[in-house]
Amino acid sequence: MPIQSKYSNQEFEALMQDVFIALEKNQADRDLSIMALGNVLATIFTNQVNEKNRAAMVDNFCKVLQKTTLSAATNKDA
Repeated sequence: MPIQSKYSNQEFEALMQDVFIALEKNQADRDLSIMALGNVLATIFTNQVNEKNRAAMVDNFCKVLQKTTLSAATNKDA
């Protein structure tokens, strides 16, 4: 998700690697991975985002996810 971030690429890549390692360690297939990551996201939004801002943040996240996922699929097909 290409945005200006307060986190370094190194921090982001290290965390992503840890997440992938955990999924691989548990031999999580696509469906289990999506379920687990979805529950993690729901917990983060519920526990770390103020209720009055939550709906807008979830909506924005979903739009960015859809945009990056669909553009990745389009680029892959090209």
